[in-house]
Amino acid sequence: MEGSEELESSLLTQPWASVCFGESTFLAKACFRDTGYILLISDLSSVWYESADAKAVGQRSKELNKRLTVPVSSFLHRLRNLMCPLLAGQPDAATSFSCHCAAGGLSLHVKSELSGLPFYWDFHCCPTPVEMVSRHLVRPLIQMSLALQYQVQELTSLLLQKDAEIEDYRESGAALSRDRLRTEPFQEKTFQQNFMAESLPRICGAGEGQAFTSALQQLYTAVTQQEAKQARKRQRSEDTEGLAPAEETAEHPCPPPPPQEDETASSSEGTTPASSPAQKPRLPAAKAKPKKAKGLFS
Repeated sequence: MEGSEELESSLLTQPWASVCFGESTFLAKACFRDTGYILLISDLSSVWYESADAKAVGQRSKELNKRLTVPVSSFLHRLRNLMCPLLAGQPDAATSFSCHCAAGGLSLHVKSELSGLPFYWDFHCCPTPVEMVSRHLVRPLIQMSLALQYQVQELTSLLLQKDAEIEDYRESGAALSRDRLRTEPFQEKTFQQNFMAESLPRICGAGEGQAFTSALQQLYTAVTQQEAKQARKRQRSEDTEGLAPAEETAEHPCPPPPPQEDETASSSEGTTPASSPAQKPRLPAAKAKPKKAKGLFS
């Protein structure tokens, strides 16, 4: 049975999507299982979440849908079928969503149908812990930025190689059959300046709803899958390191005592003063004969 940690791990690789509730645009991601769900939603000023297990879903469904007597799994299945199309940009026309922010939280109200009867649901979201925001938003965005930076560097290198190849063709006497295909050699510095002056203002003015395009969603999923893979690898390494000392302790529960001869010699060396020429050397003390251990019935 999946717990909350497994559910959040599954949520990690789900991409953020732009959704609209009324005139407000949000970023959201969700994961639904037979054991419960997790919902993350943000207006880029705050981040809220709700995590509910099957027991909490069953209790709330009785309060909101008294006429419906269906298993909890049916409620979860219905919620997934309502939210997934919304996150995919294809909301159900027969379903309405509305949100309300109050007292630091966010409530998302859903109205639809189930088994021919009205179906209602309220997501009660509270502020998301900082660590969760970092895991699902901050760290992936930083990794995505680094990945895109490396991609730009590789494309720049490829363009310079292509320019060198074209120049070699020209020097060999090759000519373009269509003059409109002629291009100027790529200048990285000029390209960066033009991008900052022309393209960047246009991108920033596109609005918050374009925060995660389809290509960025794919990149986010790829980045978070690598993060989850590295986390599993670290966990296995920690588990292996934790087992090694336990095995050694089981094999040798008590370290063997030091040999008696070494202790006697050490004691003799540490307490016997250096002998002078007038003194006779002392003979080594006779070893005490070890006493035979007495048994319980001896």
